[in-house]
Amino acid sequence: MLLPKELLERVQLITPEFMETRGLQGLMLDIDNTLVPHGELGDVPNLREWLEPLRMSGIELRLVSNALPRRITYFSQMLEVAAVGSGRTAGKPFPRAFRSAIREMRLEPHRVAMIGDQVFSDVLGANLAGAYPILVRPLSDNSLPHTKLARALERLVLHSMGFDW
Repeated sequence: MLLPKELLERVQLITPEFMETRGLQGLMLDIDNTLVPHGELGDVPNLREWLEPLRMSGIELRLVSNALPRRITYFSQMLEVAAVGSGRTAGKPFPRAFRSAIREMRLEPHRVAMIGDQVFSDVLGANLAGAYPILVRPLSDNSLPHTKLARALERLVLHSMGFDW
């Protein structure tokens, strides 16, 4: 349940071709340390440019984040991507928000990827919901104290599974 299907250096490696070769038609996106560094606004125009080919190829997109509602709403509006739960915190790793996003997309769970930077929230939640978990290298280490602790545990878990992260 803690094992991602793939490890990526950055979200921009997800392209329409990446999705097609894996049979994926939907993408759930974490915000903090996945799309933008934690607490920062990031490069929204660059993110929109990356998302456009995915959108044009018919990939369904949803934000699934544990960020504060105000932050989720901001990125939902700026990126023009619907947020699961109308911008409420997702409550990851519990699968409710993942399943809700998958239902909104009207896709089978195995056709939907989740990209995030945390094993114990993004990967675990995606696996619990039957989705395709992708772990991305965190954009920064300016996370909350509990996230820093989780990162140390994540490295142990990933290393024990043969991943050098």
